[in-house]
Amino acid sequence: MKQYTGKSVEEILNTIAAEQNCTVEDITYNVIEEDKGGLFGMHKSATIEAYTSQDVKEFIFDYLGAYFTELNQGVAIEIILDSNKDKEGELLYRVILDAENNAIVIGKNGQTLRAISTVLKAAVNATFKKRIDLVVDVNHYKEDRYKKVKAIAKREALNVAKTHVDCELDPMPSDERKVIHQYLQDFKNVTTVSVGEGAKRHLCIKYAPEEKKEEKEA
Repeated sequence: MKQYTGKSVEEILNTIAAEQNCTVEDITYNVIEEDKGGLFGMHKSATIEAYTSQDVKEFIFDYLGAYFTELNQGVAIEIILDSNKDKEGELLYRVILDAENNAIVIGKNGQTLRAISTVLKAAVNATFKKRIDLVVDVNHYKEDRYKKVKAIAKREALNVAKTHVDCELDPMPSDERKVIHQYLQDFKNVTTVSVGEGAKRHLCIKYAPEEKKEEKEA
């Protein structure tokens, strides 16, 4: 995160907004120091740490560019900004990769892609001192994967609702569990819960009569 110094926080924010062609509301910042300048406001100054979505995007481009250069892997990078459905007023950064060899970047069962995502998230959060939500995908692999896990979840949920017998799905990463949680929340007579630890953490689809499900969600 960059540091800026000026006569006041307002002046600094207006300068950043003008330089990056954005509004002051688009700037995330922390005040490091603010001197009101004594009785008559003489010699007042302020120092803040601040960033915009453009700063985050540039960091992601540079970080992944260096990462894939080190691996001698040519990769096109696209970053799409979306509204974060889970956090009102926050942004979700969708990082779309298209490599010379997408299979290598994805890895077996998406393991390499998850590792890249984990490392990138850690670097972004450490740099901007805030948890910034982002999703890394390779040529829509994740999008296709989400469709597949939702199809599996739908099939099993309908079976649970019919037979009243709970079902445990295979272990999967947190983002896929979250997709299923959200997808099944409106299904009748079923509820979902994550169980297990670490790489063995997985979803259990449980039978839940509507009155009990409503009590749980209340």
